Amino acid sequence: MKFIQSFVLALIVLAATASNVYSQANTSESDSLKTVTVKVKGITCSTDVKTISANVEKVKGVSSCKVAKQGATTSFEVAFNKSKVTEKEIFSAIENTGGCENPNDRPYKVKQ
Repeated sequence: MKFIQSFVLALIVLAATASNVYSQANTSESDSLKTVTVKVKGITCSTDVKTISANVEKVKGVSSCKVAKQGATTSFEVAFNKSKVTEKEIFSAIENTGGCENPNDRPYKVKQ
């Protein structure tokens, strides 16, 4: 009987510990998520918007890049894991995206 009580007690302790570890893992993951609005100049057509979004989403740590406002200066909402990628790396991905008319051009500039 004592063996069964000890076994049950060990299971309870193990379950409580595992639950606490899982909770901490999820908290640290969600704490590192961030969303920023990035304003970009030099966009002339909808293809530019699609190309920039696709290029930014290829960056490791970026979960999404969506247009927030399109115009002379287009705004993008970028969601990313700040422990895997920096804002500077995201800005670089935008500015290194090839132009719609000439892929060798780098017409896009992040407005800060």
